[in-house]
Amino acid sequence: MDDWRWMTATALGQGIAAGQIDPLALTETYLAAIDGHPMRDRIYARVTHDRARAEAAASSARAKAGLRRGPLDGVPVSWKDLFDTAGVGTEAGTRLMAGRVPDADAEVLRNATAAGFVCLGKTHLSEIAFSGLGLNPMTATPPNVNDPEAVPGGSSSGAAASVAYGLAVAGIGSDTGGSVRIPAAWNDITGFKTTHGRLPLTGSVPLCLTFDSVGPLCRSVQDAALLTAALEGSRPPDLRGGTGPLRLAICDTVAMEDVRDAPARGFDDAVTRLQVAGAKIERLEMPDLRDAFALAALLYTADSWAWWRDRIEADPQAMFPQIYRRISAGRDVKAADFINAWSTLRRIRATWAAATAQYDAIIMPTAPILPPHAQRLLDDEDYYVTENLLALRNTRVANLMDLPAVTLPTGTPSCGFMLCGHTGQDDRLLRVALMAEAALA
Repeated sequence: MDDWRWMTATALGQGIAAGQIDPLALTETYLAAIDGHPMRDRIYARVTHDRARAEAAASSARAKAGLRRGPLDGVPVSWKDLFDTAGVGTEAGTRLMAGRVPDADAEVLRNATAAGFVCLGKTHLSEIAFSGLGLNPMTATPPNVNDPEAVPGGSSSGAAASVAYGLAVAGIGSDTGGSVRIPAAWNDITGFKTTHGRLPLTGSVPLCLTFDSVGPLCRSVQDAALLTAALEGSRPPDLRGGTGPLRLAICDTVAMEDVRDAPARGFDDAVTRLQVAGAKIERLEMPDLRDAFALAALLYTADSWAWWRDRIEADPQAMFPQIYRRISAGRDVKAADFINAWSTLRRIRATWAAATAQYDAIIMPTAPILPPHAQRLLDDEDYYVTENLLALRNTRVANLMDLPAVTLPTGTPSCGFMLCGHTGQDDRLLRVALMAEAALA
């Protein structure tokens, strides 16, 4: 049974369908692993034992009656602690929301429950989801699977750790600037950022409403496809029929600058394997991308401050100072500047779309750095600022350009390979990523 903890969601669903795996036994295996794990309280903010067992028992009965609701009915997953759970605390990794207990599930959780998912509990995150590092001294900093002294990546830090440590089949996270893909990359799993607006945000504590998106952290591209469809309440896409050779472009502007040795090696090795598999890879310069990055701080902080300001101003001392400084910069953004910045960004997005239309995906290292050590981040303010900005730099390309994006493990620890697709063409990107996954395996 312990082997179940390292299987893909797809394989577990197939085992349940074949009568080889009982959802209740599967859930008990995970709950026992969670409760017995020394990192439990650094990964899970709350474990929902009663809900998990009730949902697993119902799934078991459906399986025996031949009434399964979908391919992942009975599969246990974790949820980032910014998705509302009825009757269970949802605190978004901040003391500003301590004791907050919503009355209803988030819409994506309702959809997942309708598809038969089992909710294991709520995972820790960067405070209010506003950091790519995963460091959170106000609640908990989850571990990194490759280095116990390093941060796990954020903001979906506990979501990634729950999968990497075998304490969930998959984790559901959010991605505003890289918050699914950074922790997935740094913990050697797969992460999928959906196009903004594809998955509903109702019942999710926001960070930045104009950029927030929902996505899974999991063990394979096929898992990502099945999980996303369930979160949406739609039928899973057929990922077969991808045709080669893939035509890919390396984003030379911004994304390939100052990439450190290990991520560079991992990326170069992945490119070589893709070329051996027949992919055609070119290099692409996008000068306007620099202008988009120049707008990012203004756009993110203003949007975030608009939602969080009343809570923060009521008790600013309750926040991790690094997060407080970042978000409070939005206080002074003028409305005219915000509107003008969005007008400029929409123009840049149109230029990007035209320049990249001929490619199946744009590729780059998921992060240009390895996970920094947690204690140094706490001790050295300048180091925190530089590493946080670098961590999110490459992933933010997809958020700024409004693209779906997938990170895949490369085999080099904590070094992910990212493919960015075309706006609204999430399923097409998943087909491309499936082909890339086969080449990188």
